Formats: sequence, C-alpha cells, structure tokens
Amino acid sequence: QGMNRMAGGFRTDLTIAGRNLLQHTRRNLFLGGALAMVTLLFALLNGLSTGVKETMVRTATTLETGHVNVGGFFKITSGQSAPVVTHYQKVLDAIRKEVPELDYVSIRGRGWAKAVSDTATTMSGIGGIDITREPGFRKVVQVETGNLDDMAHPGTLLLFRVQADKLGVKVGDTVTLSAPTSRGVNNVIDVRVAVIAKNVGLLGQWNVFIHEASLRQLYQINDDATSVLMLHLKRIDDMGPVAERLRGSLAKAGWKIMEYDPVVFWMKFDKVNREAWTGQKLDITTWKDELSFFMWVLTALDALTAILITILLIIVVVGIMNTMWIAIRERTREIGTLRAIGMQRRQVLRLFLLEAILLGLAGTVAGAVLAALLGTTVNALKIPVPDAVQLFLMSDHLFFAIHPAGLVKAILGITLVTGLAALYPSLRAARLKPVVAMGHAG
Repeated sequence: QGMNRMAGGFRTDLTIAGRNLLQHTRRNLFLGGALAMVTLLFALLNGLSTGVKETMVRTATTLETGHVNVGGFFKITSGQSAPVVTHYQKVLDAIRKEVPELDYVSIRGRGWAKAVSDTATTMSGIGGIDITREPGFRKVVQVETGNLDDMAHPGTLLLFRVQADKLGVKVGDTVTLSAPTSRGVNNVIDVRVAVIAKNVGLLGQWNVFIHEASLRQLYQINDDATSVLMLHLKRIDDMGPVAERLRGSLAKAGWKIMEYDPVVFWMKFDKVNREAWTGQKLDITTWKDELSFFMWVLTALDALTAILITILLIIVVVGIMNTMWIAIRERTREIGTLRAIGMQRRQVLRLFLLEAILLGLAGTVAGAVLAALLGTTVNALKIPVPDAVQLFLMSDHLFFAIHPAGLVKAILGITLVTGLAALYPSLRAARLKPVVAMGHAG
C-alpha cells in the first residue's frame, strides 16, 4: 500500500508538472527550442568526431595496418635488416590456433621504392597485396579509373590520384619501380597502371600497391616470405589482449620476439641495425602503434570536441537556471498557496524538478531526431571537403557517424544537466515560507 501511495503521488506530481508546462507555452517553447538546438549541436559534433575517427581507423586499418600486426625483421648481417617474415605460413597457422577473435588476415609485402614514369620520379611506400584475399580493400578504395579486379594479376599497379598526377600517368601506362634488395643490390621491374583511385588523405600521399608476386620479384624474396601478417579481428577492442597473448604464445612456440616498441615499423630500422643479432625476429604491434606518428590528430580532435561540448553544457546550465529563476518569481504566490494547503517542501522541490526534466526530455528528444535526420541527409549528399581537410579526414566527403547509442547519450546527458541546473532554484522555491510567498506582489 505504501508503494502504491508513492506511485500515485508521483503520477499526480507528474500530471501537475505537465499541466504547468502547458500553461506557460511561450516561455517553455523558447527554452525547449534552445535545448533542442543544443542537443542538435551536441549530437552533430559528437557524430562528426566519431565519423572522422571511424573513417580514419577504417582507412588506416585497410591500407596501412591491421588491428594487430605480426611483422618482423630479417638480418643477413648484424648491420643490415629487411622487413621480412620467413616461412610465414607456419606463423599464420600458429596465429589461427591462438586467436579465435580473428576475422581475416591480410598478407602484405612492404617496401620503399623509387617510382619512375616518362616524365617524373617519386619515392613511394610499396604494398604487395593479393586483392582476392583483401575483403576490406574494396570498401575503402574508391576506383576513379581502371578495374580493381585487374590487381589480381602480377605486373599491375594501383596509384591514388595525387600520385598519378605527380607521375603524369594514366591507366595503361608503364611505371618502373627501383629498390634495393635485402642483399643491398638494386633491382627494377616494370608495372602497368591498372587502377587510379580517389585520394584517401594523408596515407594516400605515399602508398602505392602492386601484386604480391611483383613485390617478391622486386625484392627477390621467396614465395614463403612476406613482410607482415595484418590480423583483422571481429572486434577491434580485442587488439590489446590479442597482441599480448601472441607475444607469449609465439615465443613459447620457438620464434624470437622483438621487445615491444609502440612506433611504426619504418622507425625501427636504425635501432634494429644497431643490434648485434642475425636471423629472424617477429615484431607484434597494434594499429595504434603503426599509426603513432598520426595519433596526434585523434588526440587533438578529442580535445577540441571536449572543449566545444563543455561550452554547450555551460550554455545549457546558465539558460536553465535563469529560466527557472524567472518561473519561480512569476509563480511565487502559487507556491505560497500550494504550501498553505499542505504541500510539503519536498513535494514543491519534486514538482519543479519534474517540470525541468520533462521540458529537458522533450527538447532533447526533438533535437536528437533533428540531428539524426540532418546527419543522414548530409551523409547521403556526400558533401565534398577541401583537399587540406581530406589529408586528415582520409575521406573526400563529410561524414557524420550518428549512432542510436550516441543519441541516447545526448538525450540522457543533457536532460540530466537540465535537472541539475534546476536543482538550486527549485530548492529556493521549496524553502519559501507560505505567508511571505502569498504576500508577494509581482
């Protein structure tokens, strides 16, 4: 019975709060509209930040790195190393036994070569791929001219538009690649431009891709060797535990493991070349390690988002408190009457808080719906962004990642802030003495 009385009292207070909101339509529409706009901005800002990070991670973990990478260095002499994993199939078999979280594996060759056309020369990072075993590649690389299926054949080359313009080539033209082998001898091969893809930001500035057989020919390495096994997991959040597990399991299986160093592989050459060992060592890293030179962008984006969201929340708090002060002043005599007929202080407090929370909930839901509609529209329009912005977005168009969880977070967060902002004015209202309140003239 006690619980029923409490539930009945709450329903009564909720009904009164709703009616009070309807009686002050103009003021509440203004404040509710302001809350809707703040929620809209909050959701869009969060969606833009999330969209940028998702695009960057998706692009980077397709072109440059896996979620977890099992790479390594092979040293013929103590002072000369190459990014090579020998007998990689045995390593891959051991990985499959240890990583049930695995989705698929990209087997990649790595190199750094001079690309020479009839009119220009440029240095490029070379990736050796088998397009038939790269399910994520087609989702990230947007073909401008050519056919991505042609990359299944040896002797083919994929360039991004920025590189094709530098070299002055088009699909069908021949490009010569020149690079030193692991034994220090320069070697050259000719490849045909099969695909020119749209730019994908900073990573597309220096990465080119050739068939894995062509990379082996360029560096004169055996068919059972590669540079890195890029592990793509079902859940990217599992990367840390998986990497740590592999360091232990592969070491127990007999492979020599390099000391963990959270930097991109090409920054390790000098250190590896100074170490007095020969043969093979495996290097296990995550995508964050391989993009350590680029992580400042995500850090700066998170900081900027936090600052802007804080400013929005301050605006909400100030607006709610001012509006509540005005509402209480206008309703002072009403409060005195309620107290005089027996309403307790806690009931007055609850009444005003319920009004603020109801108003906040209505405004934030409206703002979240508008954010979802606007974000979906912008994504469908694929609004292009300037080249300078593309470098960091790793996309040629604006993208808002507005997820239901993010909208619920915005609704609950701003509604909670609304209730907290109304707490102090509501406490002041509850403390008014009935005689003083009823005698209030304005």
